[in-house]
Amino acid sequence: MGAARFGVVVFPGSNCDHDAYHAVKHVLGQDARFLWHKESDLGDLDAVILPGGFSYGDYLRCGAIARFSPIMREVVDFAKRGGRVLGICNGFQILCESGLLPGALLRNDSLSFVCRTVHLRVENAQTDFTNAFTEGAVLRIPVAHGEGNYYTDSSTLAALEDSGRVVFRYCDAQSDTTSGANPNGSLHNIAGIVNAGGNVLGMMPHPERSMEHLLGSADGIGVFQSLVTSIGVETPMLPQE
Repeated sequence: MGAARFGVVVFPGSNCDHDAYHAVKHVLGQDARFLWHKESDLGDLDAVILPGGFSYGDYLRCGAIARFSPIMREVVDFAKRGGRVLGICNGFQILCESGLLPGALLRNDSLSFVCRTVHLRVENAQTDFTNAFTEGAVLRIPVAHGEGNYYTDSSTLAALEDSGRVVFRYCDAQSDTTSGANPNGSLHNIAGIVNAGGNVLGMMPHPERSMEHLLGSADGIGVFQSLVTSIGVETPMLPQE
């Protein structure tokens, strides 16, 4: 296999689509194409990215309208067939609204938009999205959202924890998951989860914004590098400092 084939969905209001495209196309050297939300055929893709932004203005509820876009029927079918889907920020919200991931993203407990770099602890390094990391590694990746407060019922939360489906957790620089390190009030400092099949990841932080040291951190590259490796393509080179 020469290169992994990525599709980046573009909803009206997406604003991180070009960042995600740049991450896989120009940093990792993989094949990538944009997918307009009205398209009804994913073709021969290996992975789909739902990028960050404000789909349909997020006027009703974040991701609540995007889930009805024609392409989401294809994305749901793709995921159910085992296709890899990465939802970032608004993409995470859309995955929850579409039922591909459990729970919901509520307004930040501060009721304010949060835009800053946070620390994340890798909780599970055995997934298709984290195999380039070591378990317990602390990453520096930016967040930018007003509704990133992950919430679910207690039984679902217990199931996520017990099955290792909490992939990323907010922490401080020493890897402690303190309340002060939690930018939005998420339950158990949750920053990212996978579905039961392990082929769908939703995360609020933006790995596509930390792909090059010029940006202050290249820690996000491991998410995309892991995906490429899981697809069966030779591991790309990491950018050098």
